[in-house]
Amino acid sequence: MSNEVSIFKNQTGVSTRRHSALAEQLKASSTIYSRRIQTSNKGFFRKIINGEQVGEPIRDEFEAIIVNMLPKVSRIYYKDKFDPTKEATLPNCWSNQGDKPEAGAPDPQHSNCADCPMNVKGSGDNGGKACRYQRRIAILLAGDTSGDLYQFNIPAKSLFGKGSGNEHPFESYIKYLFSNREAPDTVITNISYDLDADSMELLFTPVRSLTDEEYDLVSSVQTAAEAKMYTQITVAQTDGVTKAPRIEAPKPKVTRSEEPEEVELVEEVEEPVKRTKKKEEHTPTEDSDSLASVIDAWSKDD
Repeated sequence: MSNEVSIFKNQTGVSTRRHSALAEQLKASSTIYSRRIQTSNKGFFRKIINGEQVGEPIRDEFEAIIVNMLPKVSRIYYKDKFDPTKEATLPNCWSNQGDKPEAGAPDPQHSNCADCPMNVKGSGDNGGKACRYQRRIAILLAGDTSGDLYQFNIPAKSLFGKGSGNEHPFESYIKYLFSNREAPDTVITNISYDLDADSMELLFTPVRSLTDEEYDLVSSVQTAAEAKMYTQITVAQTDGVTKAPRIEAPKPKVTRSEEPEEVELVEEVEEPVKRTKKKEEHTPTEDSDSLASVIDAWSKDD
């Protein structure tokens, strides 16, 4: 899977002193420099350099040397489901060592991974966990003497389970090597798609032990900046993703107390009542009495 592309039109001689201290320094701090081997649901492996595919994709399998990996499996959590039609976003939360959220995680779900609600079965799809396992390893391509390292992401479905013969999921593969007095960085590993699996799953198989020349090459690149960077989930650096994830506002928390809440007593003051003035009752006067007697007398004369 070399497919190297020359950047020179006229090359007459090549120095054998190829180490660049400046390159190592820039790679360690760069946010755009990346090399990785990308998987696909269609059974292809693609070489991606700085976000661009280089060379033709390789079908089904390729051979590599595992140069570096973290001691523990990482964790990564996305609140939104993956949608290939939308722009990629950073994860909400992740943990390189699978123990607690990294300082750069924009939306940590808990102070530690063991007690996180996203680490509970049923929090994700189909009864699984919403927070997924993941491995990122630094590899050399077999037969490539340039010393160029690549990042390779191993999804959760390819990590765990039991092997058959010398074919294994990744974590089982590492144990298999150790039990046979080998190590990931002392053998050529065949990485292939499991053609019998219903979904995209990978298998890891030892091919042979390294030669002295290959061993020397591995030793020389294990101290390179990428050897460490490619094993960690530093998504903006290695994937070129910068868009922030969706973060929901925190819900108000319920507070409880063993004592009743003290209520401040306020003395009630009666409102002043507006009184309405009653109409004065009509009392007969002396003049009105005499007028009535006159009218009464007239009526009698008739």
